[in-house]
Amino acid sequence: MRLWFAPMLLLGLLTACRSQEDRLLERARALTQQFILIDGHIDVPYRLYRLPEDITGRSELGDFDYARAKAGGLDAPFFSIYLPSNLQDIPGASKQLADSLIDMVASLAQQAPDKFMLARSPSDVRRAHQEGRIALLMGMENGSGLEGELQNVAYFYARGIRYITLTHARANQICDSSYDTVRVWNGLSPFGEQVVHEMNRLGMLVDISHVSDSAFYDVLRISKAPVIASHSSARHFTPGWERNMSDEMIQALAAQGGVIMINFGSSFLRSAYQAIGDSIRQQLQAALEAQGLTPDTPEARRWLGQQRKRYPIGTVADVADHIDHVVQLVGIDHVGIGSDFDGVFALPEGLQDVSMYPNLVAELLRRGYSEADIEKILGGNLLRLWETVETIATQLQQSAP
Repeated sequence: MRLWFAPMLLLGLLTACRSQEDRLLERARALTQQFILIDGHIDVPYRLYRLPEDITGRSELGDFDYARAKAGGLDAPFFSIYLPSNLQDIPGASKQLADSLIDMVASLAQQAPDKFMLARSPSDVRRAHQEGRIALLMGMENGSGLEGELQNVAYFYARGIRYITLTHARANQICDSSYDTVRVWNGLSPFGEQVVHEMNRLGMLVDISHVSDSAFYDVLRISKAPVIASHSSARHFTPGWERNMSDEMIQALAAQGGVIMINFGSSFLRSAYQAIGDSIRQQLQAALEAQGLTPDTPEARRWLGQQRKRYPIGTVADVADHIDHVVQLVGIDHVGIGSDFDGVFALPEGLQDVSMYPNLVAELLRRGYSEADIEKILGGNLLRLWETVETIATQLQQSAP
């Protein structure tokens, strides 16, 4: 009896553990379907601009398509209208690309109105959720699309843009970038201050991801409404990396009612992952060249898109650690999700596309987060902030001379 009793006991314990994990994941899946799930930043439009593909069903490449989004419970992705910084050197090019990408998103909603709808407000997001459709939101990544003209803030608001990431990889006419060693303005430019005021007046969210630390504090100093970090994480885990937010910045953001939306990109999660990602990228680039594929061609992009998912870096727990850190610093009301799907090279195991949000929810449940907490993280915090921004805009418009 004793010879087989111990293995049988172990097998029973393992089965019970698996059963418990299965129930936890099932509960997590149910919560992602029940609650409104907003992702603050997904780079679908530029991905399709570079390599067209039908995403109204199940697509071969990328991190987002309709089928996977529904499986993961995603209700409202902010599609990034991404404008590369090199276009700043060509007058009119950034605005032209922005218009093209906005047209692409609009055509997607027209092509599959039973699956997608363009959304411009929190009420639109709620209606789409009730109807079982995915609300397509748009945020402009890089204020270079304004081309230095203040009236273009209202122009893009009318086109459906609901946040502007003030800059990207280089300083632009609005402010300095966290990625740029050249600090042109030492924060916000005079034009940048006008842009923030106009965004407040219109009810457009100000996004401080990518901006320099000085620009961040300038924004907080002058903004009349709370602001977001649409796809940033905690610098606590990546010391010295300005692209993530320091504890002091997270506290200042929260003090004004803001929300930081945690980036899933591996390089945002741990300093050690940045070197690993760089090494894998270099190896893939060498393999690409060995096949005779020319970089930045459709064939090369397709091959790299297929290969990158073979090399996950990090874990779901890493992302949850960032959420934990923010909650411990400033409370549950100031954190959300901004995955950067389709915009980063490497992602963690278990969070490699939009079908996998339940894995993160399951990890949060393991850590003792309540369902009310999870509802806030998935979308409730951003909806509250957005409604506050709209209320402030109404007040500013009514008080205008």
